[in-house]
Amino acid sequence: QVQLVESGGGLVQAGGSLSVSCAASRGSLSSYAMGWFRQAPGKEREFVTAIAWNGGTTYYADSVKGRFTISRDNAKNTVYLQMNSLTSEDTAVYYCAASRVLVRNWASYTYWGRGTQVTVSS
Repeated sequence: QVQLVESGGGLVQAGGSLSVSCAASRGSLSSYAMGWFRQAPGKEREFVTAIAWNGGTTYYADSVKGRFTISRDNAKNTVYLQMNSLTSEDTAVYYCAASRVLVRNWASYTYWGRGTQVTVSS
C-alpha cells in the first residue's frame, strides 16, 4: 500500500515557473513507475508525464514537452515536476500516481494522491 501526497501547487503568472512534489507518506515509491496527470474544470483527466522506477525513461505529453521536467529521488521517496513557461492552459489540479508499469494510461495507475491546484494567471 502506497499513500501519496502532492505539494507545491499555487498561483503563478503566465510565463512563470512552479515546482510540485509528490511524496510517499506510507510505503515506498522505488519499485513503481510514477506519473503526473491533471484535470481542469469540465475536462477529462489527462496524462502529463511519467518516469520509470529508476528514472531511466520518461514520457511527456506533447503539450508539455520542452517545458515540464519530471524527476525522482528514490532515497527521498519523492517525485518532482518542474513546470516552466506556464500558460493558462496549464491550470488544473495535478495528481501524482504510481503504477507497476510505465504507461500513459491513467487506468493503469494503482495509487493516487489527492492532487494539488496549479493556477496560471494570464
